[in-house]
Amino acid sequence: MFKYINDLDTTIFLFLNNLGTENWDPFWLRMSEVFIWIPLYVALIVGLFFLFKTKTALWAVLAIALNVVLTDQGSVRLFKNQFERLRPCHEESIQDQIRLVKGHCGGKYGFVSSHASNSFGIAVLVGLFYRKRWPWVFYGMLFWASLVAYSRIYLGVHYPADIYFGALYGSTIGGLVYAAFLRGAKPEFKT
Repeated sequence: MFKYINDLDTTIFLFLNNLGTENWDPFWLRMSEVFIWIPLYVALIVGLFFLFKTKTALWAVLAIALNVVLTDQGSVRLFKNQFERLRPCHEESIQDQIRLVKGHCGGKYGFVSSHASNSFGIAVLVGLFYRKRWPWVFYGMLFWASLVAYSRIYLGVHYPADIYFGALYGSTIGGLVYAAFLRGAKPEFKT
């Protein structure tokens, strides 16, 4: 059963990865970069101070920081270091079939994708902060996280299962941190 799932994951990965073209490579490389998203992160954090009273906004920023630590470290310590599943670009049997856009593979292991867990964790948490006042932010954040996650397949460094379970892990952490925020901060919105 595991072999069948792994073979299916590899087949889907190769199909999606090979859909790429040189014309789209720069776009997907940018989607995968962390630093290009700093203006978005800053805007979302500043927006919290327009949405919430100051004390609540500060609690929300603290929740975001906790969320990032849990998704980033958890994806490595709970998954990558435990499962030790090679990234597709380190898998010798398929290396000649992969479009490795970045020119390098990254770390040895890929299950689960830290990019997927981090982006979905932020998307769910921040989306939930904004959901009551501006519900479109929630859907926009999920769309952004999906693009970031897909970029990892496009670039040739993660299997779809790495992405799926990374997104699931990140979304779960985002939801749990939001629940803790609601209990601890007792959010107060600006009127």
